[in-house]
Amino acid sequence: MHAKNRACIHIEKLMKLAWVMSFLFFILIINNCTSQKEIKHRVLISSDIGGTDPDDFQSMIHLLMYSDLFQIEGLVSSPFGNGRKEDFIKIIDLYEKDLPKLKLHSKEFPSPHSLRELCKQGGIVAAPYKGYSTPTEGSNWIINAAKKNSKQSLWVLVWGGIEDVAQALHDAPEIKKNIRVYWIGGPNKKWSVNAYAYIAENHPDLWMIESNATYRGWFMDEGSPDKLKSKSYYNNYIKGKGAMAADFINYYNGDIKMGDTPSLAYLMNGDDNDPTTESWGGSYIPINRSSRTIFKGNSSITDTVATYSVLEWRFKGPELNISPDSTCFIFETGGQQWPGYYIGNGNFAVRYSSKKPEIGSYKVISDITQINGQSGKYVSTNSWPGKPGKDDYKLGNHWYGDRPDSHLFMGEQQGAKTISKHRYAFLTDWADRWDWLK
Repeated sequence: MHAKNRACIHIEKLMKLAWVMSFLFFILIINNCTSQKEIKHRVLISSDIGGTDPDDFQSMIHLLMYSDLFQIEGLVSSPFGNGRKEDFIKIIDLYEKDLPKLKLHSKEFPSPHSLRELCKQGGIVAAPYKGYSTPTEGSNWIINAAKKNSKQSLWVLVWGGIEDVAQALHDAPEIKKNIRVYWIGGPNKKWSVNAYAYIAENHPDLWMIESNATYRGWFMDEGSPDKLKSKSYYNNYIKGKGAMAADFINYYNGDIKMGDTPSLAYLMNGDDNDPTTESWGGSYIPINRSSRTIFKGNSSITDTVATYSVLEWRFKGPELNISPDSTCFIFETGGQQWPGYYIGNGNFAVRYSSKKPEIGSYKVISDITQINGQSGKYVSTNSWPGKPGKDDYKLGNHWYGDRPDSHLFMGEQQGAKTISKHRYAFLTDWADRWDWLK
């Protein structure tokens, strides 16, 4: 073959190779872009929005302002108080008014219609002694979302009672392998103590971040510049910036609380696969037990327990011809009343969880003479989970709790500095988004 012809054939082969390489590079770019879209965290919110604490409205506004970063798969209205799924819809209506300006900065914001379709009603009362009751629209939605065919875990961010999660785990325990739970505990643990006890005892292998105190670093002002402090942030960064801003002032007079938002922030900045590392949502340690103390009869001032422990009092009384788990006495402590239950064979029980270090006292109110008037005290102290005890719940390999290091406390709040150290970063980032709504 003539040398010139051979050269032409060689050049033609090189051109074909270059074309193939260019095509493969193009496919690689497309696949990379697709994979980037797929890494959006799948998120389901379980919230007591509209209930006893208005900070969930603030957290919902924050969520919607960052909703372009997430694949939201459920908005479940869980106990307590008067909260209903319509409280979600109220904030979505405001979001719809601000959406045109948000979309100028990102095309990924979800439609208001799709968000309304995700709003589901969960439980509206606390779980009884056994820790679960009957399925709800919300608990069934958790199950359905968890069973979706996806390579990603479903992040269940619990902003209130954990009843719907407990119900879902009871009804479909196989979903455990598909979900990760970040729960804002503390006061919510006090209200949801029976549901929590059920999960800890029956599903210790759940992947769970239990934030009993760390989350408080989100709204504690220590070390923050004046312009970012809770009482000044609204006037400096929110006021006058759209429909959601106009509503924000209705909750705590605009003071920043948003105690549930760290669960979302955890997914925004940090390694979500490793809770022991730094993140906007805090840093946690793996724990292999959850502290519980069972008192057979009354406790006294000499009984010391860890704050956030599950405390259980059991009293002997008459055998009753009623169903186990029936409410039949009142346990009064801390100015509040809690239901006590008949658990069969002449045994009566009540659970409680102290949300802070304190010397607590209690009394029993009942028509049943043998238990009426029972009273006692207890002492709760930092830090959680405290010293090991024979009644503790044994946990699996993926349960995480507040860091107990003394230098990470903010006042009484264990681990709070692992969030507060990032306060400037996450609040200025949010301020930038508020500027989108000018």
